[in-house]
Amino acid sequence: MCLGIISCKKEDEAVIEPKLILRFRFDSLQERLNNTGQPSVLPDDHGAQSPVVNKMSAHYIELAPSNTTLLGKGTIIYKADETTLGGDTAIYFDKSVLAGNNEVFYAISLKDVTPGEYEWLRLSLAYQNYTIQYHVDTTIGDTLHIDQDFSGTLASFIGYNTYISSYQINSQVISVNENRRQGYWGFESNVSYGDYSKVDTLFGQAPATTVVNPLFATSPVPAGSCVVTGAFAGGKLTITGKETKNIIVEVAVSTNKSFEWQEVEKNGRWEPAKGETVVDMGVRGIIPTVW
Repeated sequence: MCLGIISCKKEDEAVIEPKLILRFRFDSLQERLNNTGQPSVLPDDHGAQSPVVNKMSAHYIELAPSNTTLLGKGTIIYKADETTLGGDTAIYFDKSVLAGNNEVFYAISLKDVTPGEYEWLRLSLAYQNYTIQYHVDTTIGDTLHIDQDFSGTLASFIGYNTYISSYQINSQVISVNENRRQGYWGFESNVSYGDYSKVDTLFGQAPATTVVNPLFATSPVPAGSCVVTGAFAGGKLTITGKETKNIIVEVAVSTNKSFEWQEVEKNGRWEPAKGETVVDMGVRGIIPTVW
């Protein structure tokens, strides 16, 4: 009961609880790593570029106390919806949460996270949508010759298996209604040159996806997964269970030459019309930092 000038809290007012908040930061200058967490060198017959990420989604998040914590034995704080609509169990893309640069992709009340000290973050990525450069060298009709770079949009499905009813690349909506295994991609080009303009789509399947795991010797991940592992920068993530403020974890994702193709003509430019096939779209490491 309220008396006189005493301020009273409404009975239905929500109690604000501190949260663990995770947000993305995409970094094209961050070190480029291979599957075992070592510096990666681009093969001589491959080309690569650092894409500009528009959106990304994750379908699994785990906090690991040590380098010997086996996958699934840490504190799992998130697992996205899965479905068997396409046959085998798959990530349900329709229910995926997408986030861009410096945007929150997941938040959980700290009271729901097991207290402890965590050295490693495990993040299983599912989808990327990004802008890349491609080159067109062609003749249209009898007189129009195009020889220049353009910007296009690529939708990259890097989760272990994904059920997709439909997805939007940029302006184009693609219907699938089936499962697609890791490495499926759709590309939308938009060539505009003088009075000539054409939007087109191209689809493919990358043969491999880099999954950076510095703990491969002590805590491996299964083949076909996309569980990227990274150590917390500057120490551990400590959760006491008595927090009164939010804990923010910024996950820096290396996009350093993460879009890779087999070159037909060695010039460092992706030319899909010449048959240059995509060979890898995996991110090149993560560095989680506690704020």
